[in-house]
Amino acid sequence: MLAPISTNGPAETRGALAYNLAGIAVLVLLLAVGLAYLVDRAGQIPARPVAALGDGDAVQQTIAGRELEIPATWFRYGEQMKAGFASQIDLQFMLELEPGLAPIPVGVTLLPRSRARPSSALLDAVYLHHFEEGTVGGVPGLVGKALVPRDGYAGEMVWYDPLSPMPFVAKCAQAVEPGRPEQCLRTIHLQSGLAAVLSFGAEALPYWRGFDQELALWFDQIGAL
Repeated sequence: MLAPISTNGPAETRGALAYNLAGIAVLVLLLAVGLAYLVDRAGQIPARPVAALGDGDAVQQTIAGRELEIPATWFRYGEQMKAGFASQIDLQFMLELEPGLAPIPVGVTLLPRSRARPSSALLDAVYLHHFEEGTVGGVPGLVGKALVPRDGYAGEMVWYDPLSPMPFVAKCAQAVEPGRPEQCLRTIHLQSGLAAVLSFGAEALPYWRGFDQELALWFDQIGAL
């Protein structure tokens, strides 16, 4: 049996091709219009206010039996901005660590004290056993020690005050995004019974002596100190 003979000639093929190209062009145009609309809408959304001491419009939250009054502008995530009980509160402070220096953003996660060990305790209990030989300078008053590249510590370094019985201790690592400064973590216990996990750029390390004094102003305003 012979195969059916196609009746589509060159003219019909060219017509179908032109029709398809026209459809693609329309689709690209619609995508471009949609993208322009989204860009325009993004430009109309007002920038979120930067957190500052003295902010009002407080939200009352209770964590680990402690009632806090937190300005709405301090919350890192909008979904947490509601009154009631919380197991974790994520905030952002803008610390003025040096006169004339631009405020440095510090992420603050408040937790019950039982859920986080302070960095000062981890220094002797954990970090000390993972130090490489030698020290690193560059931050006046702090000693820098690289951690051995195993057990998840590859590329990380600990900076600490060697003279204090309750030392400033921060563990820093390269940022995930290329070109960003190193990111540091530090956990402290507050007298209120809460723990605070602090995250900040390594550019704050040279001003470590005024770190806790500035933090106290923010914690005191919300009743967490």
